[in-house]
Amino acid sequence: MTDSNQKKGKKQKVERMFNDIAPRYDFLNHFLSMGIDIQWRKTVRKTLAPLKPKKILDVATGTGDLAIELSKLKPESIIGVDIAEEMLNVGKKKIKKKKLDNIISMEVGDSENLRFNDHTFDAVTVAFGVRNYEDLQKGLKDMRRVLKPGAMVAILEFSKPKSFPFKNIYNLYFNFLLPTFGKAVSSHDSAYTYLPESVQNFAEDEAFIKEMEKAGYKNCKQKRLTFGISTLYTGTA
Repeated sequence: MTDSNQKKGKKQKVERMFNDIAPRYDFLNHFLSMGIDIQWRKTVRKTLAPLKPKKILDVATGTGDLAIELSKLKPESIIGVDIAEEMLNVGKKKIKKKKLDNIISMEVGDSENLRFNDHTFDAVTVAFGVRNYEDLQKGLKDMRRVLKPGAMVAILEFSKPKSFPFKNIYNLYFNFLLPTFGKAVSSHDSAYTYLPESVQNFAEDEAFIKEMEKAGYKNCKQKRLTFGISTLYTGTA
């Protein structure tokens, strides 16, 4: 199989997988993370707060949890894009229930081929999505393209703890308990096996900072959260 076919296969796999687990996604997300994911999204909001962004793009928005959190910044608009339409359908219902549909809109979109004009947004965010990109560089560059000069990208992604004993506890939970429980609740054979595999294969820390710099971002920084379970990366266009 050629590299292009492998990449195409990954995108189709990710789209199909997230469409399949969409009805149970929010429950599993909050339960399996013991609610810590909510705090991580608050960290993204607090990081962007001093910039007072008016137009925000949330890439790989899923069911819209980060977009909903970012609405507390009182922006003019937030657009969430994702390749999985069923995830978006769940998100649209949540947004309408919270009466945020005048601020947040959601649409099917490819993270590597964003439909927006250059220099459109005051901030671009991604929560737990970049490791799913087919072509990481293409996705990072397209997000930078739609950012206004000097505007910030905030990327929240899973990472691997490094210190004993939390590293050992995490590996047991993430690689064995999470896939077993996730499969039982979601009735999906591979979704929660894919999760630890994708995290294991993701270039984190300095390796990811270098990917951001290669894509043209400046002032790239990282902040590890909750013993290193996740990391917030930021940079400016």
